[in-house]
Amino acid sequence: MPTRTIKTTCMVLAPVLLLLGFTPTRTASDTTNFSPYTQEIAGSEFAIDMVPVPSGTFKMGSPSSEAGRNQDEGPQHEVNISAFWMGKYEITWQQYELFRERKIDDLNDGYTRGNEIDFGVDAVSAATAPYIDMSFGMGKVEYPAINITQYAAATFCKWLSAKTGNFYRLPTEAEWEYACRAGTSGAYSFGNDASKLNDYGWYYDNSDGKYQKVGQKKANPWGLHDMHGNVAEWTLDGYEADGYQSYANTTSNNPWTVADQLYPRVARGGSWYDDPPMLRSASRIASKKEWKMIDPQLPKSLWWHTSAPFIGFRIVRPASTPSKEEIEKYWLKAIEDN
Repeated sequence: MPTRTIKTTCMVLAPVLLLLGFTPTRTASDTTNFSPYTQEIAGSEFAIDMVPVPSGTFKMGSPSSEAGRNQDEGPQHEVNISAFWMGKYEITWQQYELFRERKIDDLNDGYTRGNEIDFGVDAVSAATAPYIDMSFGMGKVEYPAINITQYAAATFCKWLSAKTGNFYRLPTEAEWEYACRAGTSGAYSFGNDASKLNDYGWYYDNSDGKYQKVGQKKANPWGLHDMHGNVAEWTLDGYEADGYQSYANTTSNNPWTVADQLYPRVARGGSWYDDPPMLRSASRIASKKEWKMIDPQLPKSLWWHTSAPFIGFRIVRPASTPSKEEIEKYWLKAIEDN
């Protein structure tokens, strides 16, 4: 377990997983039915609930007057975000282990697939088995998957996309904050009063020293649970402490800071292990190599952290299906450049 001085999350995006021969069958989804849906996974009882997040503009980051603010959250800047669906809950162990344990082996099993993309993929690399129980005995049934590297989370998205025919990926940092705020502008999606946090999130003072089952706290205004606390969540972005400076006095469209090194990467939301300021909508977490410090393997695992029981992930699906080039940018590049 980490000491209380480690209050963040990590990522590991490593090697190369090329998609072989897929081509999109169209370049835009039909958004006339942009409503909540459940993504079934053939051969499994563990579906994923998806919530629509409408397009819009928001101020990313925090004002200098916000209590608990860190320097890397400014300056605030305007961002345009395109519509997408986001997982209602963090990905659970049961969902993740469908991929890891290959309980469903055949990606082309003939069930009714989504009509976004024909991936033409017969196999996706599976995560290696962990050498210890990565839940650290805190529970697995309906609990969020933890100690997952960013690389593993991205590869889960690749597997889910190939399995369902719908394009899934991790959210960008901007998408994550936009969805967390859900049209609000305070420190939290429920306002500035941290005393209300008990109703919305799991954190150090109320978590009983461990993560909790997903969906037990109140949702934010757009119906997303556990955006504040429980486990921090991976985004696609590389972390730059002064990265917002380049956006000052501008309006950006769907920004994404492409990582050019393994550490640090950005996670969001804070966790069961953090104090309230880390759970604010604008709070940023930079991954650290220390999250693998007790991994006895050489080289260290691409798939698992050994000291990050506070890090998990949730998924998004763009409302407009990306082109092949965009998919390679938002998905494959995030995997290959590590």
